[in-house]
Amino acid sequence: MSLYVSVFVVLALLLITAPTALLFGFFGAMSARSRIAPLRWIGKIYIAVVRGVPDIAFFLFFVIALDQGFEWMRHQIKCPGWDEPIRRGNDFVVCDAAKLPLGDSPQWIHETYGFFLAVLTFAIVFGAFAANVLYGAMRAVPRPQLETAEAYGMNRRQTFWRILVPQMWVYALPGLSNLWMVLIKATPLLFLLGVEDIVYWARELGSTANPRFTDYPHGDWRMWYFLALLVFYLLFTRVSEVFLERLMTKLTKGQATTGGEAQRKAQA
Repeated sequence: MSLYVSVFVVLALLLITAPTALLFGFFGAMSARSRIAPLRWIGKIYIAVVRGVPDIAFFLFFVIALDQGFEWMRHQIKCPGWDEPIRRGNDFVVCDAAKLPLGDSPQWIHETYGFFLAVLTFAIVFGAFAANVLYGAMRAVPRPQLETAEAYGMNRRQTFWRILVPQMWVYALPGLSNLWMVLIKATPLLFLLGVEDIVYWARELGSTANPRFTDYPHGDWRMWYFLALLVFYLLFTRVSEVFLERLMTKLTKGQATTGGEAQRKAQA
């Protein structure tokens, strides 16, 4: 049952992380093209730093830093009279009331908190890649389209939301499709964040070395479990490809793009 539950955990991660990362990416792209210099610097630094750090290194460092940041803020609020140093060499010590989650919290709260950190970490990492894709898509929208909107009396905000944003998705979707595939393949990194995913349980259930499963009625079946995961991921990516191809066809209909031209020729 833990293996089956972990499948739903992975699917939930993807369903929550994808729109969250897209939101991070959208605001990152907006910041990178902002006329306000500090905001533009923040957007470009976010894209450059996160994209330049290996995912594994970022996951191992950022989750610890994020968790300690949350506990530090709670410590300042809940334990103002604490007179001992929080940082003691490599140890990070806060009062019991500031710990996340609390030591006496039920197990499901610990698991939910770990899942929340995983979603936030994945969203920040893949949001940077999405920001780069969206930033390029915004720049790919033909300038005459925007000039025409301005000629009709639209202000900068109206031009952005009514002309630029609707048209940029045609140029962004190929990059976002690749990013979705990479996100699917990155889900085994959940184990690094303390979440027991399907890869973790496939290894645990398939091996006879784990003392929890010494009486399991089969030998070393890790190859078969991992083969099942291979089939699962291949089917999942294939379904994603079909859906994204249909979405691309819908978005390019009537657009002045290669896909739109191909549709017009086919109809003629």
